Amino acid sequence: MNFNKRRFPTILLGAALVVFAAAANAQNRGNDDRGRDDRRDDRRDDRRDDRKDDRKSDYHFRPEDTDRFSSHYKNNIRDMQKHPDKRQHIRAGDHLPSDYRKRLKPVPASYYRNVPPPPPGYQFGYYDGYVVAYNPATQIVADVLDLVDAAIHH
Repeated sequence: MNFNKRRFPTILLGAALVVFAAAANAQNRGNDDRGRDDRRDDRRDDRRDDRKDDRKSDYHFRPEDTDRFSSHYKNNIRDMQKHPDKRQHIRAGDHLPSDYRKRLKPVPASYYRNVPPPPPGYQFGYYDGYVVAYNPATQIVADVLDLVDAAIHH
């Protein structure tokens, strides 16, 4: 009986440590889950912010930018004038056409050296007679220069 009396405090202390450790572990796991949910919410907010930025983009090409780009794309512009039915209409605020990956070419930096830079996260592309400032993540167009139409009406 003496043996059990000495062992009882040790067993009680061990059981208490197990209970406290389990509670601490459960509490930490709860914090991890909340952190994950917060990060998920942050990503959702970032995507919403991207869409808001796309809708309210204030970027606009200047009238003189048409001449700058036209000089670089004049051969392609002539081809597009001969086959206007092959062109899709692109407008600011719209998504790029579904086949944009095949036909959209990056505009070399030397072509837009004197043009105001596109908004942060946007870039310039050339698509069938159009120069577009677009968001590559969302494929939304901030502004468009229709070089073919400008050549026709020039």
